[in-house]
Amino acid sequence: MTQQQSQRPKLRLASVMQLKPSTEQTYKERHNALWPEMATLLKTHGAHQYSIFLHPETLQLFAYLEVDDAARWQAIADSEVCQRWWCYMSDIMLVNDDLSPKHTSLTDMFYFE
Repeated sequence: MTQQQSQRPKLRLASVMQLKPSTEQTYKERHNALWPEMATLLKTHGAHQYSIFLHPETLQLFAYLEVDDAARWQAIADSEVCQRWWCYMSDIMLVNDDLSPKHTSLTDMFYFE
C-alpha cells in the first residue's frame, strides 16, 4: 500500500438496528465470540473501526464503521459466511425476509477529528 492509499479517506457508515426484548446478553455474547471467519470477512471487505452500541431503553443498536470502498463493503452480503451470520442472529433481531438485519442508514451530519 502506498502512502497516498493509506491516507485515502475512509467512508464512515452508521445505521440503527433493533434487538428483540430480553436478548441483549445473547447479542453481546455472540459478538464477543465472533466467528474467526466472520472477522476475516469483515477485514477482507475493508471494515475498520466497527463499533455497535446499545440504547438500553429502546433496544436499538447503533452501528458505526469505516470502510475502504462502498461497493466492496456491500458485496459482503453475498458471502456464505455473512448469510450464515444473519441466520444465526435472526432469532434475536428484527430482520428482513432474507434474514438481513432491518436497519436504517443514518445521514452523516457532523464530524470532528
